[in-house]
Amino acid sequence: MVSVCMATYNGESFLREQIDSILKQLESGDELIISDDGSTDNTIAIIESYKDDRIKLLHHKKDPAIAKRKFSRNFYYATQNFENALKEAKGDYIFFSDQDDVWLADKVSTMCASLNDGADCVMCNFSIINKEGEVVIPKFYDYNPVPENVFGKILKSKVLGCCLAFKSSVLKRALPFPQPLLCHDLWIACMSNNSIFLENPLHLYRRTENNVSTSTEKSDNPLYYKIWYRIVLLGKVCFRRWSKN
Repeated sequence: MVSVCMATYNGESFLREQIDSILKQLESGDELIISDDGSTDNTIAIIESYKDDRIKLLHHKKDPAIAKRKFSRNFYYATQNFENALKEAKGDYIFFSDQDDVWLADKVSTMCASLNDGADCVMCNFSIINKEGEVVIPKFYDYNPVPENVFGKILKSKVLGCCLAFKSSVLKRALPFPQPLLCHDLWIACMSNNSIFLENPLHLYRRTENNVSTSTEKSDNPLYYKIWYRIVLLGKVCFRRWSKN
């Protein structure tokens, strides 16, 4: 069984295209869990229009404490929203999904095959598309951006959640998220014992001004903040892995 966990917030512009690309690849027993963070546009109406039993819509309430944070508020919001969806995931294999991308036709089958072969976390390569859906960068990574070592993952932070799939065993170690947590995708990758990277693009990543992730761009957070959250994350990862073993 496959569980796709999507976080939404005012995503009406490209949401239908993304949902369509996912549902085409899911079986009748799979699920698309969508956690919405209080959208005020037509996001909810679009989701409800599908009348598909595989879609499970959750309504998440933002933590008001996050609004007081000086840096990366949207990352914290997204992480909590994704956790809300992950808590309901029943699948053996779990995928993250953003609201404005497009999945290529063989993404689910290819990544599930890698998980079947022994990996417990897989990240695929991706292409960059613009608002019109035109490919502007055919193959984003020409190297493996996901080090196997936990320290390498934390220091380099090249994990992109919308390109991740992982086993339920990883999710079991990852939940509940430590609070507050900045990067849900990096946290998941650090809970993995055997993560791999697939070189061929299986995902169209839409670059817009509303993107939360800065993995494809340079972050504008100050250096001291980047160092601080990596130190904090390392401590949380070490404690969780030790306590779960």
